[in-house]
Amino acid sequence: MGYLFISPFIIGTLALTLFPILYSLYLSFTDFNLIGTPQWTGIDNYKEMFTQDPQFWQAMKVTFLYAGTGVPIRLVFALLVALVLNKVVEMAGFYRTMLYLPSIVGGSIGVSIMWRQLFGNDGALNSLLATLGLPTHSWLGDPDTAIWTLVVLYGWQFGSSMLIFLAGLRNIPKTYYEASSVDGAHKLQQFFKITLPLLTPVILFNTVMQTIQGFMAFTPSFVITQGGPMNSTLLYILYMYQNAFQFFDMGYASALAWVMLLIIACFTALIFKSSEHWVHYDDN
Repeated sequence: MGYLFISPFIIGTLALTLFPILYSLYLSFTDFNLIGTPQWTGIDNYKEMFTQDPQFWQAMKVTFLYAGTGVPIRLVFALLVALVLNKVVEMAGFYRTMLYLPSIVGGSIGVSIMWRQLFGNDGALNSLLATLGLPTHSWLGDPDTAIWTLVVLYGWQFGSSMLIFLAGLRNIPKTYYEASSVDGAHKLQQFFKITLPLLTPVILFNTVMQTIQGFMAFTPSFVITQGGPMNSTLLYILYMYQNAFQFFDMGYASALAWVMLLIIACFTALIFKSSEHWVHYDDN
């Protein structure tokens, strides 16, 4: 009877999660154009990826730049805002809600279109610069600045991380701060000696989750820049999408997906391994 009740979940997991994952692994060793029958090619897709495809390395470079800069920016802003909100008593719920809203809609098509208009040649930013008598710039048309517009958008979506940091801050006993104040510790010392060490489990969680999200980013690049100019914003997931649904090379796209899975797994494992040296729990 128990298995009967959980059967919808089991069927859904097998049909919608486990089978697609295993099937994509099979497709990564085939030549499949979404119409005919997959043709087994062995490791040819992986050989082409690493030895014959400069676009693959460009997508890797852009994605590492995006995640490597966007994740720290988001985490730092989230922590700073959480520290401020932790001191707010009046209307704290309202401020938390307002700051969390960008995380709800930040990855949506609508906000990406708004961001494209904001940084466009005739957008609000250039209009402000022109009003102030400053030179304007083609932010999305310049390969040197286009990727940074996406990084800023990613950093702007700090609401979910901020709420998690805020929950962690609320769990730190106030007696620690009171005792340190009696001993003469100032605010900066309290932050580095009390707040930061006790917050490291939360920092670990947020770092892992935001790193995964950074590597999996797709919508901003797809909507705002379409990977341009000159592939300067060609994020990895966008390149995988192009191979699957524009070039109709699902076998190669599946190989790309599995390479990204291994990259994310390696980074996650490294973060957890490093946590042995900097994460502090109550029982150690």
